[in-house]
Amino acid sequence: MAHELQLIKQSSGILIPATPETSELLQSKIKLGAVLVAEFRQVRNPAFHRRFFALLNLGFEYWEPTGGAISSNERKLVTGYAKFLAVFGGSETALMDAAEQYLEQVASRRVTNGISLCKSFDAYRSWVTVQAGHYDAIKLPDGTLQKHPRSISFANMDELEFQQLYKAALDVLWRWILSRVFKDQREAENAASQLMSFAG
Repeated sequence: MAHELQLIKQSSGILIPATPETSELLQSKIKLGAVLVAEFRQVRNPAFHRRFFALLNLGFEYWEPTGGAISSNERKLVTGYAKFLAVFGGSETALMDAAEQYLEQVASRRVTNGISLCKSFDAYRSWVTVQAGHYDAIKLPDGTLQKHPRSISFANMDELEFQQLYKAALDVLWRWILSRVFKDQREAENAASQLMSFAG
């Protein structure tokens, strides 16, 4: 059972988790009192590593999933079809009401069938990484392309590549989440820095 843990050395010589994934792994998979054997390597720039994860954590803290069990694409498709039908006759208002009732029924069935909305840091981090352009496009057997996030292993990334990823991730988080809370990107970065100082 090999896992990669990212740890930060505290002044007292104690190692603490550097990422939510490491913390989760230690809490859920490793029993209290277990002895771990490790081969350590220092990340190229631990300060930048902490800065990046502080930014991700800030965005995750302010992000609240919305929309329930119906995705925005599903909603657009159904309401677009209702508008399309209205062009050929019929009341657009009545068709839009019917579309909304249909979406509510589907959402209700999904919730009773165990589909629920959850907030996952792994999924969120992957999404930010892909939106920041740090991904590989993989062609699947059915011909569709899937964007797979590249590793953000800081030991394998040079400083320039990491700075580009950080800036692109900040832009993504600003566009989708942080602009609703902070007046500018600098204020958001300052909040992330404060978060980083509380963790260290």
